[in-house]
Amino acid sequence: MAEFDPTTGKWVEETPDGGALIYDTEPVVDADKEDGPELSPNIAEELDDSELSRIALEVIEGVEEDERSRAQWLAKRARAIEQLGLRTDLVNSVSASGLAGISTVRHPLLLEACIRAQSNALGELLPAEGPVKVEDKDDELSGLLEDTCNEFLTLVATEYVPDTDRMLFQTFAGGAGFKKGYHCPIKKRPVIEAVDAKDLIVSNNASDLMGANRVTHRIEMSRNTLKRMQLAGVYRDITITAPVEEQDTVTAKIASMQGVQKTGMRPQDTNHTLYECYIDLDIKGYEHKKDGKPTGLQIPYKVTVDKSSQEVLAIVPNYDEDDEDCKKLRNFVMYPFIPMFGFWPSGFNHILGNTETALTAAWRIMLDNGMFNNFPVWLYKKGGTKNDKPTFRANPGEGIPIDSIEGKLSDSVMPMPYKETNPAFMGLVDNIAQTGQRLGGTAEIQVGEGRADAPVGTTLAMIEQATKIMAAAHKRLHTAQAEEFAMLRELLQEDPEGLWRGRTRPDNAPQIIQALSDMTLSPRADPNTPSHMHRLARTAALAMRCDAHPDLYNVRAVEEEILRTLGWGSPDRFMSDPNQQVQKDAQPHEVSAMAKLASDKMRMHSNETVAQIKLRNDEANRQVKLVDIQQRAHDAEANRAARIQEKSLDIAHSLAVHPESQGNI
Repeated sequence: MAEFDPTTGKWVEETPDGGALIYDTEPVVDADKEDGPELSPNIAEELDDSELSRIALEVIEGVEEDERSRAQWLAKRARAIEQLGLRTDLVNSVSASGLAGISTVRHPLLLEACIRAQSNALGELLPAEGPVKVEDKDDELSGLLEDTCNEFLTLVATEYVPDTDRMLFQTFAGGAGFKKGYHCPIKKRPVIEAVDAKDLIVSNNASDLMGANRVTHRIEMSRNTLKRMQLAGVYRDITITAPVEEQDTVTAKIASMQGVQKTGMRPQDTNHTLYECYIDLDIKGYEHKKDGKPTGLQIPYKVTVDKSSQEVLAIVPNYDEDDEDCKKLRNFVMYPFIPMFGFWPSGFNHILGNTETALTAAWRIMLDNGMFNNFPVWLYKKGGTKNDKPTFRANPGEGIPIDSIEGKLSDSVMPMPYKETNPAFMGLVDNIAQTGQRLGGTAEIQVGEGRADAPVGTTLAMIEQATKIMAAAHKRLHTAQAEEFAMLRELLQEDPEGLWRGRTRPDNAPQIIQALSDMTLSPRADPNTPSHMHRLARTAALAMRCDAHPDLYNVRAVEEEILRTLGWGSPDRFMSDPNQQVQKDAQPHEVSAMAKLASDKMRMHSNETVAQIKLRNDEANRQVKLVDIQQRAHDAEANRAARIQEKSLDIAHSLAVHPESQGNI
């Protein structure tokens, strides 16, 4: 088989004699490979009816036992679907059972928690740039592989995004979601599809998917699709009896919630129920051998059985044919929410079920209180009224005559005393709701305490404390997505042409195929950042550190990271050319020296100017003080002369009045 040599850019094929054939161009692909990889042999075609019956019985009995082990988990999941409150009920005072005063509304606590968690996880696991990231040294080749895989998952495998969206809701509501990877013989490409937890049957005693004795995918398949699989050689071409319509409790609840009724369908429209069981078997004629002797080791197989007819449709190996240890292949990935005691994780229906029930009961009590206070029930005296019916209804502004006995009207009719909802009860309801919101991660986080200058570290601490549950769940989902992409890489390595089958094959296909072997696919999501709010706070902290120590940071890289966090793609288009900036900053030494000399002269001139201004200010102050002294001396002399003149006038006046006193003066 020819392999691509990246050093020479050519395809090389080894020959049996130790030589090699070098192709100048890519070798022609085998026409048989255009429809996908070669199908694994269906050994059910070679087994006799007795062995097939034994295998079918073992599979069905094992599946039924696994179903019983998770019966309680399924019952809780069925009840959770009803607790979501998706069915619209009329608000009335009479229940379906005829009891008066029973409201039918439900509190949306559980639904809000599921929708918010689903929306947040969808934004993190399926970003706009694509879910896949390739981190390797060869930036050009890794970018090429990354773009090709993201294009495959979003544009070719168009079922991937909506499938993942639904799976995330089921993960948070029921506790677990599953992804299955396989080569689809009908779509002729690798497929990663979501599997509803109710259709993946695993014993609660299992530790994980790889360690389970059986992993069974229950498939609802139409008659036409089953026929296509038989024509494609995947299933045995045998006659299958008409299926029997069956419905489990979870499916029945979903149908009731959606208003769908499956009964009364035409028999020819009934789907077949297939058990695709991944199980270890020791099949006669296909025993595991070592040194030519059977070892008794059970080998992993994928066995497909029709439930109604119990006919075995396919038995194919579930291990690598080159693996002497016959280790089972990875076929499923579980997305867990909160792992607890057994195999099956818990979801919001488990951790918020009781809280939602209490809030629903409280809501109904308060609604009934309002109903009876506005439209009360009464007692009336027997024979105290001549009305045909004891029903008194009056429109606003209208009076109703009532025939009654003598005396007060209240002596014949008495309203029933109903207590209004008191503040203590409403406070209890609010407390229950807040507790449920904190546990479900739907409480509004008051960061910064209303301050614009709140420290980023404090904000991060508050966000982390309030979102610990969802942050832990995000890490589990990130780990599951990494496992899913590893499974996708294995499928693409087996069938790389599935990336382009049905479309134009790109010229750089050989490089992409080689990159699949050399590089790994990982989630683009950050396991340490479960929400955009975390990312913004972390980026703000980075910007603050860069401002505090600009000599230690690459300011341009920090600014690009800030723009990417804010949602701007290709942030380098907003930046100036670094080469031009370097040329602008790299001035000749002489020019720099002249600039320094000019700067020094300007600084000296500035200092001299300041000194001169200071001298002028001092001289002006001295002149002002001298003028002030002269003015005060002049004022003192003028005052003395005025006093002397005033005294002279007083003496002259005394002589004029008393001339005899002249000799005394």
